[in-house]
Amino acid sequence: MGVEPQFDSSFEDRYDCCLTLVEYVQDFLNHLTDQPACFETEIEQFAETLNAWVTSGEDLQGLVELIYQQATSVPNFSYMGARLCNYLSHHLTISPQSGNFRQLLLQRCRAEYENRDEATRADETTQKEFHAFVLFLAELYLNLEIKGTKGQVMRAEILQEGLRELLNALLSNPVDSNLICAVKLLKLTGSVLEDAWKEKGKSDMEDIIQRIENVVLDANCSRDVKHMLLKLVELRSSNWGRVHGSSAHTEATPENDPNYFMNEPTFYTSEGVPFTAADPDYQEKYQELLEREDFFPEYEENGTYLPGPGDPYFDDIDDEMDPEIEEAYEKFCLESEHTKK
Repeated sequence: MGVEPQFDSSFEDRYDCCLTLVEYVQDFLNHLTDQPACFETEIEQFAETLNAWVTSGEDLQGLVELIYQQATSVPNFSYMGARLCNYLSHHLTISPQSGNFRQLLLQRCRAEYENRDEATRADETTQKEFHAFVLFLAELYLNLEIKGTKGQVMRAEILQEGLRELLNALLSNPVDSNLICAVKLLKLTGSVLEDAWKEKGKSDMEDIIQRIENVVLDANCSRDVKHMLLKLVELRSSNWGRVHGSSAHTEATPENDPNYFMNEPTFYTSEGVPFTAADPDYQEKYQELLEREDFFPEYEENGTYLPGPGDPYFDDIDDEMDPEIEEAYEKFCLESEHTKK
């Protein structure tokens, strides 16, 4: 798979020069998984090494597959994987007839996307793999930067449309696991998606929220997942947790807003420090915001409920609801009936 280069970085100095390309890339991915802070200091050397080593379309295809598998099978690597994909899409020089890095990555994602309807109804293992893919695609949408014809930075619109169809597929088979994945996807990208759709005059988010409300009223999902969905509707009604300051509003322009082209929503930490989806610590800060606002108090970051010994989560859904859930559910039903009238 090409001539093995001499390595210079601190990461590469740990190895003799007998690694294959696959071993080298996998070791670096594991290194990033264990020490994500090393991304900033070691990614440049990693890309330079790949440019000297990846010399064929087959090599590039293998590289894409390794990163895809790491991002969809290793917990909490989807964000780092998306950042890595964005960097390599701009710094890998090889562009064979089969496609450059970004094109091959999107082709790999499309293969999973095409099976969305079957995957949402498949066995537990297949569903779990599909849900990991959905969340990785969400991270790609937030992190993969595309340069426009005028040099402006944009998001990949094809991913925006893909996420909408993935949401439709998840909500079309409203079992607990699909609904939890949909909630996680919207927690992560809801504000950005809604802003992008509104800019085009589309009401896609209204349609999605209406479908979620119908699931709460009609679907046979567990009471805890219905509670999650209610909290998601509440989060969206609060403009996805975004805080509006009391100072006079200034229209965003390319000159006064560095996130203008990226259409980044701005959030605020408990100390009042602003941050956006482009912030390296976005996931951690956004989760802290959600916990602070008590939107999803009993769910860990990946959207999975954490039942303890004797927890009623898996009890019959006909059991009596907790008072807080029952009150929220009754209020929602009354509001829905009022809207229909």
